[in-house]
Amino acid sequence: MTTTDFATYLAGLPRVLAGAAALFRDTTGRVLLVEPNYREGWGLPGGTIESDDGEGPREGARRETAEEIGLDRDLGRLLAVDWVRGDGRPPLVAYLYDGGVLPEADVKVIRLQEEELLSWRFVAREDLAGFLPDVLCHRVLAALDVLEAGAGTAELENGRRVG
Repeated sequence: MTTTDFATYLAGLPRVLAGAAALFRDTTGRVLLVEPNYREGWGLPGGTIESDDGEGPREGARRETAEEIGLDRDLGRLLAVDWVRGDGRPPLVAYLYDGGVLPEADVKVIRLQEEELLSWRFVAREDLAGFLPDVLCHRVLAALDVLEAGAGTAELENGRRVG
């Protein structure tokens, strides 16, 4: 196969988006959520993986967390991977990493990326459904279950466990 043939082949492959986020908790177990200014609802610190630059999911989650809330720290293990079918858009593969429990000193230095975020807050598990879109809520709940179990990674499709 020539270089041109290979480039044509690659250009014809399906497109898949990739995103990565971090799951931070406070000392009582509440989840850190952020409120974006570019869409309705709340989310987690994270965003699109810059794969054109060779960035991996863990790097993307760390970079986005540093950009969005000012916390640049090593992330823990992979808690969940979610394949989200794209209703009219390319599908998304979403990686969710353990950001750990934030001590009060780290909570005090959270600073929002004003170009993208309006506010942040900690939300109890039982209240997450009132803040997060359905698929993301299921992803976060699955990740919290993995943390509680102490091992494993949740494999999800559209927020629901598979496998």
